[in-house]
Amino acid sequence: MAAVQVAGSLPSEQPREAPREAIPERGNAFRRLSARLCALRPDDSSSARTEIHLLFDQLISENYSEGSGVAPEDVSALLVQACRLVPLNQNHLVSKVSQLIHHLLNRLQVIVDEQHLDFLLAYTISAIHQCSSWTHMEILQALAALVYCNGSKCQKYLPELLGKTGLLMKLSDLAQSDPEVRRAAVHCMANLCLSVPGQPYLEEPYQNICFQAFLTILQSPKSSDMDDITFCMLLQNALKGIQSLLNGGRMKLTQTDELGALLAVLKKFMFHGLPGLNIEMPTVLYPTPLPQYDGRTPIKPQQSESSASRPTLNKKKKSKVKPKKIQQGEEEEKESSGEIEAASVTGTGRVNLHEGNTWSPSSLGVQSLPLDGSGAAGKDGVSSPFSSSSWKRVSSSESDYSDAEGGMQSKMRSYQAKVRQGALVCFLSTIKSIEKKVLYGYWSAFIPDTPELGSPQSVSLMTLTLKDPSPKTRACALQVLSAILEGSKQFLSVAEDTSDHRRAFTPFSVMIASSIRELHRCLLLALVAESSSQTLTQIIKCLANLVSNAPYNRLKLSLLTKVWNQIKPYIRHKDVNVRVSSLTLLGAIVSTHAPLPEVQLLLQQPCSSGLGNSNSATPHLSPPDWWKKAPAGPSLEETSVSSPKGSSEPCWLIRLCISIVVLPKEDSCSGSDAGSAAGSAYEPSPMRLEALQVLALLARGYFSMAQAYLMELGEVICKCMGEADPSIQLHGAKLRVGSPAMSWAAAFPLPLFQVVMFWTMMLNGPLPRALQNSEHPTLQASACDALSSILPEAFSSLPNDRQILCITVLLGLNDSKNRLVKAATSRALGVYVLFPCLRQDVIFVADTANAILMSLEDKSLNVRAKAAWSLGNLTDTLIVNMETPDPSFQEEFSGLLLLKMLRSAIEASKDKDKVKSNAVRGKKVSLHSLAYSALTSVVTSCKNFKVRIRSAAALSVPGKREQYGSVEQYARIWNALVTYCASLRTQICEALIHLLSLASASDLPCIKEILELNGNMVQSYIVQFLKSGAEGDDTGAPHSPQETDQMVRMALKHMGSIQAPAGDTILAICFESSGSQGHSQG
Repeated sequence: MAAVQVAGSLPSEQPREAPREAIPERGNAFRRLSARLCALRPDDSSSARTEIHLLFDQLISENYSEGSGVAPEDVSALLVQACRLVPLNQNHLVSKVSQLIHHLLNRLQVIVDEQHLDFLLAYTISAIHQCSSWTHMEILQALAALVYCNGSKCQKYLPELLGKTGLLMKLSDLAQSDPEVRRAAVHCMANLCLSVPGQPYLEEPYQNICFQAFLTILQSPKSSDMDDITFCMLLQNALKGIQSLLNGGRMKLTQTDELGALLAVLKKFMFHGLPGLNIEMPTVLYPTPLPQYDGRTPIKPQQSESSASRPTLNKKKKSKVKPKKIQQGEEEEKESSGEIEAASVTGTGRVNLHEGNTWSPSSLGVQSLPLDGSGAAGKDGVSSPFSSSSWKRVSSSESDYSDAEGGMQSKMRSYQAKVRQGALVCFLSTIKSIEKKVLYGYWSAFIPDTPELGSPQSVSLMTLTLKDPSPKTRACALQVLSAILEGSKQFLSVAEDTSDHRRAFTPFSVMIASSIRELHRCLLLALVAESSSQTLTQIIKCLANLVSNAPYNRLKLSLLTKVWNQIKPYIRHKDVNVRVSSLTLLGAIVSTHAPLPEVQLLLQQPCSSGLGNSNSATPHLSPPDWWKKAPAGPSLEETSVSSPKGSSEPCWLIRLCISIVVLPKEDSCSGSDAGSAAGSAYEPSPMRLEALQVLALLARGYFSMAQAYLMELGEVICKCMGEADPSIQLHGAKLRVGSPAMSWAAAFPLPLFQVVMFWTMMLNGPLPRALQNSEHPTLQASACDALSSILPEAFSSLPNDRQILCITVLLGLNDSKNRLVKAATSRALGVYVLFPCLRQDVIFVADTANAILMSLEDKSLNVRAKAAWSLGNLTDTLIVNMETPDPSFQEEFSGLLLLKMLRSAIEASKDKDKVKSNAVRGKKVSLHSLAYSALTSVVTSCKNFKVRIRSAAALSVPGKREQYGSVEQYARIWNALVTYCASLRTQICEALIHLLSLASASDLPCIKEILELNGNMVQSYIVQFLKSGAEGDDTGAPHSPQETDQMVRMALKHMGSIQAPAGDTILAICFESSGSQGHSQG
């Protein structure tokens, strides 16, 4: 066969020859075979077909893996060449080249580039039309691999594929005789729907076509000619297709019937193949605020807590039953087709039957759930959930079956688990694509309610959490439940436990409270029964989400106590993720509706209560001086640990968190402690960060207990901020923000000397370095927030050099280019300007004012909002200073600066709402009165002529009489203007005429009194002003004669409208000799 280069193949590969010298042997094999293939030309001879077959077989049989050194464009070029060598009338070769396309793209994880995609799509579509039906399965697999992540590049082929008579629509139809072909066609559609960020989405008409096709598949029963595994794969592909449409962000489920139909099939397939359970679902789920089973009367709490919760078994008498769960292995089942999955969920492999022996259910007050309706085993004693002997194998007779039968059962269970996982993942995408208020209409369809005594409980997400044999499926169910609970605080806030449970109907508030109780019960049961660390982590995270949103102040006591007591042993779990999530849950408990009396009591429990002594990487708690084994720095003699008032011993949770942060771990961490740096003596970073967050929550919500640890917290902060890890530094700084020093004087006073010692330690430690660390602006901002948390009593007691340090650093950081730092600095200055020891300091107040005014002009909305808040505080300080008998502050503070503050407040009041609210406060509350006093003072006494000019001009800015304040203030302004009009004729006259145009009847007597004393002077200046117009001095552009005349006419008209005797006198004095002049100008 002649060796010629086939037209259309890739250009010469010479540019990549150099780097390929170091590529592994497998890459060389691919290039060698590719070169042989590219050397061939189309030939219909038998020998040519045989050679092509052999080359295809060799390419398929190569053991490709990641890092084989094969370039994606080389794979695409090879596939184009392979298709050019295979005419469509050669069915066997078409089948083989389709296998090659599918195999190479999947094994090498290649997404075909646009340069070659067009040719390959046209070839495969033509092959389906022209080749025998037995080849369609392989061709469709090739097509699915080609369109994967390429949907946006297939636009011109969409009518042929997804149109009314499109290829994929026909092959995926229920009438399709070959179930494998139907499944492969649905797989192609699912891959077409997969969106890629940054690329166009599938057009809306085709989205709707695909969605309806997928929904129809999910609603249709399994056909008699389709085996169970193929049916599972079909369902998986349909679920992945819907998931891809929803994840794209463009498809919104706005129709109730459409959403209800989807939720119905998702709920159905969440339980697909679950042993001992077979549910029938309506075609559509409709939203309702009440349970779908009306007329049910809730039972008493003690009855509900001991009632059975099983979908298929009715059990009226109380019994203590140990959970029985099929534990499946975590091995991945590799699908024979090797297809590319749009959102693959790994299934489970070999079945491994175990029988559980866990905590006694009596400790929970609940009855555990058997996997099926076969009854329950006897009662077992209490054992640790981490004990290796906590699970026992069932007898061999229960798992004896032939190898072939066992293999098929394992494979079947794996595929069924994948369907359940696919339905749950699709449900998760659905939750994210609809509004929460719409989702909560379906609450009762997915969230358990307390069952009636002797009645089966409806199936819910908790059924999967408690009964599914696959750890991955249980984890998926918990993720969905967490997504539903996230942000549910407002919805759950209506829940309320009532004493009257016997009613003709169940109030919505009682139903929600019942659901909350049942969620607690089921999640705690799942907690003690779970053996998978990954799933255990999800259970605890789900509990944390529930605790964060449930209204415990409206519920009966003991719910949090049960959670608290059950989670404490898991703080010492061998898996670091479980330990971290356990701390997260404890943090949620201490932050919800804090302070709660129930939690207060829990914090006062003995430190050993509930803490098991299982192997752990967490440091054990020691006597009161436990944590000074590894002091972070020079320790203080006064830092001995004492018990909080009213407690029998120190708060165990605070001691635990401090020990996690500062003490080396006593035991070697397990292999799962990946978060710990190599060679680190401390707990993994996530554990220490979570402990710091819990400490901050405790200090904010339960300060009465945390106050005994003020100095210990100070040393923890110093240690954290002195470490190299920026995240530890940041959380150490944030702990200070929530530290007792912020609110100690409000409710639980501490000795002042102790608070001063705390801040002295801070300011002598790493805090100044953090404030100057420009490489970590987030840390700088947190350090500024920390400085703002010091109270005035403590600040005034600090040494002078420490006070100066705080002020100097904050004023300097106000020039930062980073918006976070600048916002934090503006707020801190707004706090400091209220300190009694600083507010009389003219220089500090002036510097702060200038800094705030500069921040009010920043481009960042957050910076401007913080600055506006500080401007309001600055105004409060100025009010206090103006009202003091000592006039020194008023005399020294710049009137021009006050004018700037007024102008800035007026401008800020036009800003966004976050800025406007505080700017209006600054303007309305005080700045007007302060500014007028300052402006009149400047007009009368300032030596700077330009400043006096601007102040006089500013006095004529307000357009309404009420903006000038009281009659007395109005009179003071008149007096100042008249008394000093000789040096500022133009500006004074303009201001006087403006004031006359706004005067009220009550103002006229004081104006008359002033003019009677200075009338001749005022009259002469007004006459001169009208003759010459504005004199054009350096105040700006002069008024034209027409504008001047208009001012006078407005004043005359207004004064004429006031029916008062004094009005005539004022007009006579001001305008008697100027009337003819004004008339001539008119």
